[in-house]
Amino acid sequence: MIDWTHWHNEPHLIGGLVVLGWLYALFTGPLRDRLAPGASYPRGHAIKFYLALVVFYLAVGSPLDQIGERFLLSGHMVQHQLIMYVAAVLFLSGLPSWLVSPVTGRTSLRPLLRFFTNPLICGLLYTLVYSVWHVPDLYDWALQNRWVHITEHVMFFGAALFYWWPILSPSRELPPISHGAQMLYLIGVVIGMTPVFAFIAFSGDILYPTYEYAPRLFAGFGPAEDQLLGAVIMKTGGMIVTFIVFIVAFYRWYQASESRTGKP
Repeated sequence: MIDWTHWHNEPHLIGGLVVLGWLYALFTGPLRDRLAPGASYPRGHAIKFYLALVVFYLAVGSPLDQIGERFLLSGHMVQHQLIMYVAAVLFLSGLPSWLVSPVTGRTSLRPLLRFFTNPLICGLLYTLVYSVWHVPDLYDWALQNRWVHITEHVMFFGAALFYWWPILSPSRELPPISHGAQMLYLIGVVIGMTPVFAFIAFSGDILYPTYEYAPRLFAGFGPAEDQLLGAVIMKTGGMIVTFIVFIVAFYRWYQASESRTGKP
């Protein structure tokens, strides 16, 4: 059964998060004047950045990881939602523009960065990474092999950063796309993610053997119900976040349109 007192403290997890937090503190603190002379400490950004690290740890280091890895597909889907729709959003929102400018401002890197931050490429990378990892053999391999599972989650987080970049880019050199384009982009990604949801939700078979033979945590809640709930969590989580971002983009697009026409 689940050990609710077990929290992961592996060096690669704790060490990685500590290093990221230390680097952020270093560049926004002692080295800030070199990057942005006269800039004040980005308190609001820092809160979001460190919250991103906390959420990422809660997703993969708390007992939720044990639930998702050994017992419930739906628990694993909650992990993915936290990584891609919470941690990734907070991470990007926590980066002040002057912190990323040393990279995004490099002329030599500009063609490569423009290619990989193109909305079409960002949406395609996100959709492909997420969909391919849900191929039954690959997904179950990740559940059986710790390092493959780590790779899966790191790739989800990285793909999510690409997904959110056209909307939340902190870069002055590679800014977010227009609000109208953001709405089309969000709709396009939702459509692109529909096949993987349908594959899991409407499958007549249990797709992942780990969950088919896992001990049942709740009476009357079998692997078929768990698989359906996992698909619902995948789709509704993404839809809710997308809807909120879409409404914000629409509101800002409307405000900009009213401003251009001179209406109060």
